[in-house]
Amino acid sequence: MTYYKYQFSFGYGLTPVIKNLMIIMGVVFLFQMLVGRWTYYFLGLDPAKVWNEYFVWQVFTYIFLHGGISHILFNLLALWMFGGELESYWGSRKFLRYFLFCGIGAGIFTVVFFRHQDILIIGASGAIYGILLAFGWLFPNRPIYIYFLFPIPAKYMVIIFGLIELFSSAEGTGGGIAHLTHLGGLLFGLFYMAYPPIRQRIRREYYRRKWSQKGPNGGYYH
Repeated sequence: MTYYKYQFSFGYGLTPVIKNLMIIMGVVFLFQMLVGRWTYYFLGLDPAKVWNEYFVWQVFTYIFLHGGISHILFNLLALWMFGGELESYWGSRKFLRYFLFCGIGAGIFTVVFFRHQDILIIGASGAIYGILLAFGWLFPNRPIYIYFLFPIPAKYMVIIFGLIELFSSAEGTGGGIAHLTHLGGLLFGLFYMAYPPIRQRIRREYYRRKWSQKGPNGGYYH
């Protein structure tokens, strides 16, 4: 296994997808301020509307809405800090595919577990938790400074955040935070990262058994 050593810094600037996502979220946020409640009704994620009125587009559009200045700034900062390196490592197309996979997956996860509940979920946090998972997967020993003071390896940070969201999800959207959506982003990210090795392992095992059953003349042992 090749070992890659990276030095974490803010030197990546704005990679193309990160830049475009920031612009889109900023424009949508300004649109929210001008239009108001209409955007939340049609574009925010409301599980009851998805189930009862078939507002299925909401599992995508909710990603780009935010509840206030602090909400959008925190998400954009996390997107830039962790997403920029992932985009540089993966390439823009794969990074965008992963971002949408985790964001939409977190929305679907929320809709399934909050069936018919009339609540509002907005924000890119589900997708960003998926980005944190991928960062910890690809760069497990990279030190991350909590509150810019306490260094912790990225893999442990992801585990801690995952446990927090797991236990907090029992409270639903307590405190105005959609913990279950965060957990959904983590789980979909985990599936995305783990699936290729699992698929390869299953395939190798299949062919190993297939060839081990073949006889010397091409027949199969029983």
